Amino acid sequence: MRRRVKKMKVHQEGTGLLLSTFTIMFIVNLIVYYTVSCKICFYVTLAVSAALFFILLNFFRIPFRRFPFDSEGLVIAPADGTIVAVEEVEECEFFHDRRIQVSVFMSIFNVHANWFPVNGTVKYVKHHDGRFKAAYLPKSSLENERSTVVITTNYGVDVLARQIAGAMARRIVTYAKVGESCDVNEQMGFIKFGSRVDVFLPLGTEILVEMDQKVTANQTPIARLGKITFIQEELKI
Repeated sequence: MRRRVKKMKVHQEGTGLLLSTFTIMFIVNLIVYYTVSCKICFYVTLAVSAALFFILLNFFRIPFRRFPFDSEGLVIAPADGTIVAVEEVEECEFFHDRRIQVSVFMSIFNVHANWFPVNGTVKYVKHHDGRFKAAYLPKSSLENERSTVVITTNYGVDVLARQIAGAMARRIVTYAKVGESCDVNEQMGFIKFGSRVDVFLPLGTEILVEMDQKVTANQTPIARLGKITFIQEELKI
C-alpha cells in the first residue's frame, strides 16, 4: 500500500525574498572565497549564510492541510503558535460590545500563513496602520498595525479575526474580500515574521483551548459555537 506524502512548499509571499537573499549570499560567499586568504573565514561565512537561509526558508514554508472533520459549528485555530489570551474583553472596532478574545502568538519559527477560523461569508475587511510593539503584549491588538476580518457563519454568527503585526513584522497580507465565501481550508492571509492573530467570539461560546496551549492552524478546534450562541446573536443579547 502506497503511503500518501504530505506536500510542503514555499509560500508565494516568500519566493521573491528567498531568491534575492540566496543571490546576495551567493555573491558574498564568492567574494570571500576569492578575496580572503583565510579559508576558515570562508567556511564560517558559508555556514552562517546557510543557517540564515534555512531559517528564512523554514519561516516561509507552507504545509498542505485540510481539516479532517466536519467544521460546521467549530472555530478552528487561524494560526500556528501558542495561546496567549483567553478572556472577555470589549471589542471596540466592529461589535462595540463584550466578546471572548482568543489570541494565538506566532514565533519566528512558526508557519505564518493564516487560515479562516470558520466557514461563511466575509462581511468586513479593514487594514489599520500602527506601531510594531511585541505581538504578545495586550495593547498590540489596538495599537499595532493590524488587519480585521469579520466572517458571518452559515448560522448567522459573526466571528472577528484580527491579524496583528509584531516587533519584527513589517507586512500584513490579507486575502479576504468582502462578499466572498470562505472556508477553514482556505488561507485568510500571511504575516511576515513574528506576529499574532486574535479571534473574537460571542459570549457563551464554548472555549476548547487554554492558556499556553500549542495550536496548529486549520487543525486545532479552539471553540464551539453552540445553539445558545446562535440564539444570542439573533436576539443581539
